Amino acid sequence: MDTMSHDKSDIRLAGITLERIHKWLPMLLKLFGGALIVLALASYMTNMTLFDLLSYVEQIFSYTFVALFLPLLLSAAYALGYIHRDEVSPAQKVFWYEVGQQAANGISTLALTFTLLGISVGIGTMSTQSLTPESVNQVIAVLTQQFSMAFMTTIVGLPTATLCRALLSISMTKPQKNDRNI
Repeated sequence: MDTMSHDKSDIRLAGITLERIHKWLPMLLKLFGGALIVLALASYMTNMTLFDLLSYVEQIFSYTFVALFLPLLLSAAYALGYIHRDEVSPAQKVFWYEVGQQAANGISTLALTFTLLGISVGIGTMSTQSLTPESVNQVIAVLTQQFSMAFMTTIVGLPTATLCRALLSISMTKPQKNDRNI
């Protein structure tokens, strides 16, 4: 009778070991839970449904910005969470610190890029329309909407990037429990 004994690390699901899933799952669940809490708070504070909230986000930021912003933010948050784990070696902490810093740099670059994009689209829209006393209000409305997207990406992106960098830097320089020089 042939019995097979499987170690946790031997069992694979789509090429990923259960041990790896066990390491990632708590962080992913925390990120998912945090996102749900943020959405619930935003819904409560604005008195908007989830659908209305997502429509507002699309109108102010565009789905493209959000689709590029969220993975960068999640990467920085994951790196920050990884730095705080006790079982992570100092070399791995330096690696994840750099990953988080690059994600924060990506956030600020993305914010500034979308600012310039919004301004150029607004100016481009204005240059293709003839400006008459009858069309001034409509042209200004379109221009204002484009500039709103442009500046909101900066207003959200740059402080978020700064906060990510600050949290990562503070996490890397904070005294450790086993540091005797405290």
